[in-house]
Amino acid sequence: MNNLFFDFTVDKEAKKVFITRVFNAPLHLVWEAFTNAQLLDQWVAPAPFTSKTKYMNFEEGGKRFYAMVSPEGVERWALQQYKTINPTNSFSMFNVFTDTEENPEPSGSEWVYTFKEQKNGTQVQIEIYNESFERMESLLEGFKIGLTMTLENLDSLFSNLK
Repeated sequence: MNNLFFDFTVDKEAKKVFITRVFNAPLHLVWEAFTNAQLLDQWVAPAPFTSKTKYMNFEEGGKRFYAMVSPEGVERWALQQYKTINPTNSFSMFNVFTDTEENPEPSGSEWVYTFKEQKNGTQVQIEIYNESFERMESLLEGFKIGLTMTLENLDSLFSNLK
């Protein structure tokens, strides 16, 4: 990982996770990497997993239906429902695991992404609220490891796109 800022904080009482990460890339490129299915599929899965988007409609009320695919071909599906979009500044969504027919699990999480251009790149702040404290706690350790790996994938993607 490069020397740019990365912070991962958990507020168990509020059932929230806060992530702040600076990328060595311009705002427009970072925004595109978080909102374009072809780019998302290149970085959003921690190796050796891959990501495949079945469909994505990035607009308020739109959805992304995608799977994380294991090396053995096992698919773990998720649905993201976009709530608000303020181009190049922020967007929010509801994320929930589903089956292959988009039937959601009982609880999911609310995500808010905020993007800010800086001298040394672009800062991304992510706030995640989990409906279920138990769900959040059970996912935390693996989530942090996976997230760190995916953000390193994104660094590599930015290096290749420059």
